[in-house]
Order: sequence, then structure tokens, then C-alpha cells
Amino acid sequence: MNSPTPSRPKYQDALGLVGWLALCFAASALGAAASINTRGFYKELVSPSWAPPGWLFGPVWTVLFTCMAIAAWLVWRERRTDKTKHLALGLFLAQLVANTLWSWLFFAWQLGGVAFADIVLLWVLIACTAVAFWRIKPLAGALLVPYLAWVSFAAVLNWALWRGNLGVLG
Repeated sequence: MNSPTPSRPKYQDALGLVGWLALCFAASALGAAASINTRGFYKELVSPSWAPPGWLFGPVWTVLFTCMAIAAWLVWRERRTDKTKHLALGLFLAQLVANTLWSWLFFAWQLGGVAFADIVLLWVLIACTAVAFWRIKPLAGALLVPYLAWVSFAAVLNWALWRGNLGVLG
């Protein structure tokens, strides 16, 4: 059951937004650290003709991580104390971990099959998070839809790269 909580000062909401942005971009930076020295590795992979150029990933992920942070913040600032909010934010944190892990699995450790399993799990976690967020704050759930779409595309690309490069990607 929803129980109202006392309102908090506006500066706490602003600090909350900064905190969610910091958390998401820390996860992004940790994932990016896995791919810093792998440009040569990625260029050497046999890529499908529909694979986007490497330079596109940074801008896309910047937008997506910003949307993710805003979505989490919108849910976090809802004045509810029930388990639904805690579960939704727990799912969000779990997908953030799976997201970060994928970069290490694929780029740093070159484990294409394990990375594919991780991205499938990531997709499920994002879908569950989007539904949970939607139930609390529809805009928050909607903000995760582009992320889910991009990860859907990334999963197909991961599969194609893994299958096309079995000698390189374990």
C-alpha cells in the first residue's frame, strides 16, 4: 500500500538527480574502461554490413545513460515507501551491473558467447525495470524504451559478431 512520506526540500531532489547521473556515468565509465585499448580488436572483427561505425556508440550511450539516470531519479523521488519502488530501483541497479559487465566480457575478456548471455539477461532486466518504472511513473518507464531498443540491436550485433568471429571471440 502506498503511504505518503513527508516532502523533502527541493535541493534534495536536485542532489538526487546529480547522484543518479553520477551513478549511471560511473557505470558507463567503468564499462568504457574495458574498451579503451580495444579499438584495434573491434576493427579486426568481421562485422556485418549493418554494423554501425565505432564512433557512434559513445554519443548513443551518452544519451541513453542520461535517460536512464533521469528515469531512476523520477522513480526515486516519488513519495512512496512501498516495496514496489524498492524493487524497481533494485532492478535498475541490477541492469546497471549487467550493462557494465557486458563491456568487460566482450571487449576486455573477448568472451563473445558469455557476453551474449549477459546481454540477453540485460535485456530481460531492462524490460522488467521499464515495466516496474512505468507502474510508478509512466514517464520513467518510457525513458527506458530507447535503451531497450538499443540493447535489442546490440544483442543482435553481439550474436553476429560472436558467430562471425568464433576464432577470436570465445
